[in-house]
Amino acid sequence: MESEHFEHGADVGVRGFGATPAEAFEGAARALFLLLCDDLSKVRGEIEEPISCDAATLEELLVAYLNELIFLADSRQIVFGRFEARIQQAPHGFHLCGRAWGEPFDLERHEYTVQPKGATFTALKVEQRGDEWVAQCVVDV
Repeated sequence: MESEHFEHGADVGVRGFGATPAEAFEGAARALFLLLCDDLSKVRGEIEEPISCDAATLEELLVAYLNELIFLADSRQIVFGRFEARIQQAPHGFHLCGRAWGEPFDLERHEYTVQPKGATFTALKVEQRGDEWVAQCVVDV
């Protein structure tokens, strides 16, 4: 599972890659939290948060997933460093359930870069490219 950022005006794009849509979502979550902490391997998994969201399409599910992670991180002052996602077909689209592990945000330990405010529908894509899935969107910072 890989992740990266891409330029988009004043905001930042996040992109995840994986063998499955779920792995690509996990990669996008990593890219998101690399905005808060430049080395996610330093983030201890002291806190485990369950994640659950539903959407009509995989693209909408990616936005819902990232926004749920942003909400949890902001409201609880947590930085997440590890992610697990499972995606299933649901009667009206898709369901994601998973977990995120992290610790309380500490300015002395986590090199803060920018504060993500929300995932958007700009440059939104969840698609298969050959053997690899890509999940991306622009994050308002």
